[in-house]
Amino acid sequence: MTLPPPTQSPSSLCCFLLALLFSSTFLHLAGAHRSSSTLSSTVLSEWRPARASYYAATDPRDTVGGACGYGDLGRSGYGLATVGLSSALFEKGLACGGCYEVRCVEELRYCIPGTSIVLTATNFCAPNYGLPSDAGGLCNPPNSHFVMPIAAFEKIAIWKAGILPIQYRRIKCIREGGVRFTIQGRRFFVAVLISNVAGAGDVTAVKVKGTATGWLQMGRNWGQNWHIGADLRGQPLSFELSTSDGVTLTSYNVAPHGWSFGQTYVGKQFPF
Repeated sequence: MTLPPPTQSPSSLCCFLLALLFSSTFLHLAGAHRSSSTLSSTVLSEWRPARASYYAATDPRDTVGGACGYGDLGRSGYGLATVGLSSALFEKGLACGGCYEVRCVEELRYCIPGTSIVLTATNFCAPNYGLPSDAGGLCNPPNSHFVMPIAAFEKIAIWKAGILPIQYRRIKCIREGGVRFTIQGRRFFVAVLISNVAGAGDVTAVKVKGTATGWLQMGRNWGQNWHIGADLRGQPLSFELSTSDGVTLTSYNVAPHGWSFGQTYVGKQFPF
């Protein structure tokens, strides 16, 4: 299955992605909330303490995928239920694609009882070493901090709370459709953005195979952008993905014989 090509040319997209690598842009986030009890069967970790803050979701940069490289969050399958994580949680991009359930605690004046929100990690909240971690440096190590848009924040608390104590836990990601592979590059340099991943959500290893090659290990470029130096043109491409929970998924012939740079192709999906 092939999705329409993005509006950027390969050269402009490469420049765009490179610029995002050095940015600390926060994302445009929002999302539906649900009771935590409905997610008990998909819990991957226990509740842990953290803090959350919000920003006004009117910044035009909110539509881009920030430090994980997802680009337009709608086109990459994440909608608006996304979040920026502090360095203690972001783990230099390893957390990209993981899902977190977040709920308000302690601040009974502001919490909306019985609610939680499920967010996907798509961006990085950069530290501010000019301020102490306990006095303005919200995302400084070792703080566990979530940056949410006000639309998402208000699903669990009243906006007047400002900086809010929360609890979070990793849960399985639920996605519609298959994993998406957006292929960029030129000639013998192939870069693949992997998005819309269910299950654990955070891809930790990628292999690619053409009809004229064996399985080739791809390297993580940044976020969920993976690359390899190989001329794979004119070959149907298969992919093998592994996630942090040890699950491996193989999708054969995801990209057809006539695949081209700038296109997005859809493969199988992880169980969830």
